[in-house]
Amino acid sequence: MDVLIILNDPPYGTERSYNGLRLAKALIHKDSKVMVFLMADAVACAKRGQKVPQGFYNMELMLNAVIRKGEVLLCGTCMDARGITDEDIAVGARRSTMQALAERTLAADKVLVF
Repeated sequence: MDVLIILNDPPYGTERSYNGLRLAKALIHKDSKVMVFLMADAVACAKRGQKVPQGFYNMELMLNAVIRKGEVLLCGTCMDARGITDEDIAVGARRSTMQALAERTLAADKVLVF
């Protein structure tokens, strides 16, 4: 099953993106094809080199688990608005477009939005 998960919230301060990535990781283990699209403040989830307090979840590490078996795309317009460059994001995550999101939405069996 192809699953598209769209995240909108920032990586920290709310748990919506965290819970979306928890679900993405669980779906990958169920042999689903998972694609995560980060837009709005969620593009910061892919920021490379995150340093968080010990015992606190790290969004970059969670995304890396998805990248290994799925796909992580970021809204390029949202990246630009927040001053995030291609060099700033996690290895394997890629800048993308609304056109690509539209195509992935139509191709997915399920679309979940957080």
